[in-house]
Amino acid sequence: MRPGSVSLAVAAALWATAPTYAQEAGKPSQLGTIAVVEGEEGPRVEELSSPKYTAPLLETPQTVTVVTQELIAEQNLLSLRDVLSTVPGITFGAGEGGGGYGDSITLRGFSGSSDVTTDGVRDSAQYTRSDPFNLEQVEVINGANSVYSGAGSVGGTVNLVSKGARLGDTMLATVGLGTDGYVRVAGDLGHQIGDTTAVRLNIMGHRNDVPGRDVENNERWGVAPSVGFGLGTSTTVNLSYMHQHDDNTPQYGVPTYLGRLMQGVDREAYYGYRNVDEQLIDTDALTAIISHTFSEHYTLRNLTRWQEVSQIARVDAPQGTFCLDNNLQPNGIACPAGYLPGQYQPSGNPRGNVRDTTNQIFVNQTDLTSNFDTGSWEHTVVAGVSLSTESYFLDTGNQLRNPGGTLPNPVLPRTLIADPDDVWGGPVNYIRATTTDGRMDNRALYAFDNIRFNEHWSFNGGARVEQNEAGFQTVSYATPATGGAATPALPGKNDDTLFSYRGGLVFMPTDTGSIYLAYGNTETPSVASVNGTCVVTGANNNCNLDPEEGANLELGTKWDLLDRRLSLTASVSRNERSNYRVNDPGNPDNPSGQQTLDGEARVDAVILGIAGLLAENWSIFANYTFLDSEVLQGASQFVSDVGQDFTKGDPLLNVPKHSASLWTTWDVMRGLQLGYGVTYQGEVFVSQHTAPTGAFPVGTALPTGASYVVHRAMASYRIGRALTLQLNVNNIFDKEYLTRLRTQPIAWGTPGEAQSFVLSANLNF
Repeated sequence: MRPGSVSLAVAAALWATAPTYAQEAGKPSQLGTIAVVEGEEGPRVEELSSPKYTAPLLETPQTVTVVTQELIAEQNLLSLRDVLSTVPGITFGAGEGGGGYGDSITLRGFSGSSDVTTDGVRDSAQYTRSDPFNLEQVEVINGANSVYSGAGSVGGTVNLVSKGARLGDTMLATVGLGTDGYVRVAGDLGHQIGDTTAVRLNIMGHRNDVPGRDVENNERWGVAPSVGFGLGTSTTVNLSYMHQHDDNTPQYGVPTYLGRLMQGVDREAYYGYRNVDEQLIDTDALTAIISHTFSEHYTLRNLTRWQEVSQIARVDAPQGTFCLDNNLQPNGIACPAGYLPGQYQPSGNPRGNVRDTTNQIFVNQTDLTSNFDTGSWEHTVVAGVSLSTESYFLDTGNQLRNPGGTLPNPVLPRTLIADPDDVWGGPVNYIRATTTDGRMDNRALYAFDNIRFNEHWSFNGGARVEQNEAGFQTVSYATPATGGAATPALPGKNDDTLFSYRGGLVFMPTDTGSIYLAYGNTETPSVASVNGTCVVTGANNNCNLDPEEGANLELGTKWDLLDRRLSLTASVSRNERSNYRVNDPGNPDNPSGQQTLDGEARVDAVILGIAGLLAENWSIFANYTFLDSEVLQGASQFVSDVGQDFTKGDPLLNVPKHSASLWTTWDVMRGLQLGYGVTYQGEVFVSQHTAPTGAFPVGTALPTGASYVVHRAMASYRIGRALTLQLNVNNIFDKEYLTRLRTQPIAWGTPGEAQSFVLSANLNF
């Protein structure tokens, strides 16, 4: 067995026993700075992990959804995508060669791939976050949010909260076996040394075949040690390290047409080449958190992190020419000469693409929290400074080539749509196409204040000013057969000063309920992520444009009921992206072709949530999201004035109008617990209107990806004090559906995972 497979057989049992973290039922368990109420209170979170949030969740004027470790364990969620799929309003894009293969997140209608943070600091590399073995919880902050997390964050932020050493002894382990070659081993081992020191080790090893797929599989292992000094005293130091290695088969999925499974396609078949495709990820993160409490009024906290993420993705997207059984292509055009019905000709690009990326970040963030009064007003103020530097290297090319770089002959052999040949028998030689070196430096100052005027009224607000400098250099390479010359492009550079803010007025008619009205903005520079680039010269030059803007207006209410065991939330909001970049073709007043900031889109939302205990033995976590999206202007003002803004009035792509999720557990009798969950996602649009000569002229119906409902269940039984058996059934009724749809007429999507069963033995000793 490989080392990864050995660790594999040590990590899943820990999760199902996560509720035993509470020292006493109904009392808070301290997860760093997080107050999570467990036991008699259910999976209800009272505070967020970041010190920037200066009020409890009940008094925070913003919609926040928290998926706790307990919820992750009960549902056996195995990746960030799994976790976020239980949060309505979030969808995922298909793997795209240009953007990189990984978690392509759409958050409330807007791209959120660069809006992921870990412990409140940037984690902007685009990679697959495949395992939560070192996570306490996942926090989804809805609405324009750059005041908290920095440049971007138009639709919100996803924050991952890491585990760390804490007082007390913990000995938890899981061994899991299931269908589709599922094997998982995990451990969470903690030990207190003396009165104020503790160590903790989280380990994981995992492998599985993807349910319902012939080829795709995942294999990974991880280790995350941490040590805490001075715990429970005025000065604490927590040092942690995390390493995870993944060896996966890229899940590009199957061919689609207009968002639906293409005629004749086998949803279980693999449309790449199994003997050359792979995704290798190595993640390393070293973190130090130092906190000192001077008095009951002042606390200073510093977080320093170095992180490196390297990913090699060798992929074969299911793209090409398809000749259906009726001798027509999916769009109704006759098949090219020489094609037989049912044949598929893979295209040369992006077939065989290779992306080798390395992201590094070093960040230092310091927060001073102070509590004081000015007259009768009570203040909780956090002032801070954040300094970060990021680097990025991309090496990209194609591997299905002859040694000199020419395409093999035949270029790519034709195969059958219904039974594709997934083994490559031609030459494999990596031929470099481009390299890109990127960097980004960010310096930010911010301050937040929660002002309590009296027992009923408070104001919660903050502001952030940051200097964001980004630069990159791209080099193109000729093939070895033509000399392999390197041709550097003009270097790109973007430098912006950004100002973001947020404020909300909160009215508390009782101490268990709040009503709020809040407004916040966001600013997104031309290069918002170290992975991004901008066009330096020629058509659509966009490096020197002003930052794009966004804003969120939200009215909401939050209530803690049943002796604070149950939380109810509801909000209505309008999120606008007011001046995003669009092309300006044909404008005589813009001969350089520079893009203009004339684009505008809007998403109106209604979000409902419930979390906690409905009864002593009945817990619930449920959310519903309604999103009404619209392109207000999808072209430059010049193009719009001449009547060619064809997407105006269209819904945004990949945004479901209705989505909902429910997870509930019932303690049937002593030791026996049953759980049931359901996820619903409505239709999503996969194309927008085009010119009259295009596929979807204005006035024609737009294609959509189908809605779907997926059910899941859990049963656990505690045997004595040390052992709990847990059975999870995913996709109970074996529903066939597609996710991660690429937004083009002839494209691809990822089949949802088929029915699967996992039995875990969770040990607490």
